[in-house]
Amino acid sequence: MATFDSLEERIKSYNPSADLELVRRAYEFAKNAHDGQHRVSGELFIFHPLEVAMILADLELDTITIAASLLHDVVEDTNYSLEDIAKNFGSEIALLVDGVTKLSKLEYKTKEEQQAENLRKMFLAMAKDIRVILIKLADRLHNMRTLKYLPEKKQKEIAVETLEIFAPLAHRLGISKIKWELEDLAFRYLEPNHYYELVDKVAKKRREREEHINNMIALLRERLTAAGIKAEIQGRPKHFYSIYKKMKEQNKSFEQIFDLTAVRVIVDTVRDCYAALGVVHTLWKPIPGRFKDYIAMPKPNMYQSLHTTVIDSSGEPLEIQIRTYEMHKTAEYGIAAHWRYKEGNKEDDFDKKLSWLREILDWQRDLRDAREFMESLKIDLFADEVYVFTPKGDVIDLPAGSCPIDFAYRIHTDIGNRCVGAKVNGKMVPLDYKLTNGDIVEIITSSHSNGPSWDWLQFVKSTQAKNKIRQWFKKERREENIARGKEMLEKEAKRQGYDIYQLIKQDFMDNLLRRLSFQSMDDLYASIGYGGITAGQVFQKILEEYKKNVKPDKPVLEAVRIDSRAKPKKGVNEGIKVDGVDNLLVKFSRCCNPVPGDKIVGYITRGRGVSIHRQDCPNVLNNMYDRERLIEVKWDGFKETSYPVEIEASAYDRPGVLSDVLNTLGDMKTTIDSVNARSSKNGIAVIDLVLEITDKQHLENIMQKLKKINGIFEVKRVMNQ
Repeated sequence: MATFDSLEERIKSYNPSADLELVRRAYEFAKNAHDGQHRVSGELFIFHPLEVAMILADLELDTITIAASLLHDVVEDTNYSLEDIAKNFGSEIALLVDGVTKLSKLEYKTKEEQQAENLRKMFLAMAKDIRVILIKLADRLHNMRTLKYLPEKKQKEIAVETLEIFAPLAHRLGISKIKWELEDLAFRYLEPNHYYELVDKVAKKRREREEHINNMIALLRERLTAAGIKAEIQGRPKHFYSIYKKMKEQNKSFEQIFDLTAVRVIVDTVRDCYAALGVVHTLWKPIPGRFKDYIAMPKPNMYQSLHTTVIDSSGEPLEIQIRTYEMHKTAEYGIAAHWRYKEGNKEDDFDKKLSWLREILDWQRDLRDAREFMESLKIDLFADEVYVFTPKGDVIDLPAGSCPIDFAYRIHTDIGNRCVGAKVNGKMVPLDYKLTNGDIVEIITSSHSNGPSWDWLQFVKSTQAKNKIRQWFKKERREENIARGKEMLEKEAKRQGYDIYQLIKQDFMDNLLRRLSFQSMDDLYASIGYGGITAGQVFQKILEEYKKNVKPDKPVLEAVRIDSRAKPKKGVNEGIKVDGVDNLLVKFSRCCNPVPGDKIVGYITRGRGVSIHRQDCPNVLNNMYDRERLIEVKWDGFKETSYPVEIEASAYDRPGVLSDVLNTLGDMKTTIDSVNARSSKNGIAVIDLVLEITDKQHLENIMQKLKKINGIFEVKRVMNQ
């Protein structure tokens, strides 16, 4: 466990003239502020910021960053304010502390919305000062190191977020030292069985190959010395998560993975890098297609190195990386290694290295929906990348799965807007063609082009392209957007049983428009029309204001009564008894899909009978409906029929998991209306099912059976808000 003395010694080792008095004052302030507070592990809270500071000291960061890291939880977890931090330590440290402070004191409808807004705040702070994210990554790393003290559910939530957000962010910033540890720790908690099995197998296989690798290194060192190349050579064990990913992506067993260790060669100059490569290729036969020159063409995260894979003396593949000492430092510490250059103004292109961050903020400024923000963030910031060339040989990096339209908008907005065709490697391709590494892309434009097509939004991958297309429609097709938006909002209101024109006549609409940053209803309609905001979001806001400001008339049951002489339709009192009223049209809501055995409540709709909801339906609990229109209902003599219910099964992804689920349901003679399966990069598979269920007991039996399938760790009933 770190102590303040050990922190001081670490700082002095790389910065003898550091302002240690500032660091000591920050430590004493934090220690007093957190006095009496303990972490879940039982240790004093102050040990957490101290460990975070030590991680940053290992990255050799400046004393202001380290002082801010010691104070990073003070505003969030104690009675001290940001003003207190600024008063005692200055505005620069206060800015860093504010950047990593969560927005936990505000109320959000969903956890996803809160996560999105916390990340949005963090990215805005990053744009002002990159040290914000360095503190946040160190904070997350120490939290992952101590994750064992939290409940299993919380462990998995934090591990998923780490794998989806923070590890890729560390990768984008080039800080592999933190990235690898975050990935391995998240893997350990998300798939403990696979993790520990892999740890055991790797340990055994490494012992078997250790002597062989050492002999290879000794031979290479001898040849490099003979060639007059001074080099440091080391074996680098591959990280567990990267081995696991390789097994999954290439569908290989552990026994088929040979390159568990890579050999790293570190030399003084770029010239020596290429000379060392020549020596390697004279010693061992290179595997065609496995050479990558990241020195001539660095990765966007500043990573530079030569990669080659050769067949070693035992006939097995061996990966060799060759780089200079400066490249090695950048590979380990990424943007953190360049921070000190910015302080001394020695590196003019420091801001250029962060241009991707500012671009992302520009692209996502108009994204109001939390889910859309999170998805676009994962695509643009964290997705795998594809590298393509312009006809002049310039390298353009795009999210994996991008098409020529993405490429066109990355070059220039006008080229995207006037694009009418594309050539890849000299051949005409459709505009939805998926680009691959090394493609040479040429965009064909026309001054007579009618502009982008709405269809493009279905296949472009980057948020930049999507936003540019929407902006074009926003500017060029305003009247069309207004008409489209008006129609979409009207349909959404009608779908929920309301007349939108009765709602928007109310006095509260002026205030609502101001809060949503629109000048007029036409601006609101136009935004819906071009996709800036969804009709569902707008309607819910209007409905909330209506319920808050207007007292609706008490509904009359006669309004939804069905003519008793009419032939009963499907849905009239089918298994439902409404106290005091006969022959009512009933409809089972799709948001919560009630089944016999659930506690239920009725909601009187306008002209569509009584909608039946579960009592724990979010739309009921969150007052999405007028309380006066809720009535008491109960199950009554329901026939032997079935009801659609949506469930979600989460599993550790493996071959055959979907087949096992379908076979289990088949054995139980359960009708499946629909199935949708998807997998994420963190190795989690999610299977969405709509099943025909007779009652609650039937549903519980199915869910218990599914939970017994190997790899499935959660089965839950889905409720849609």
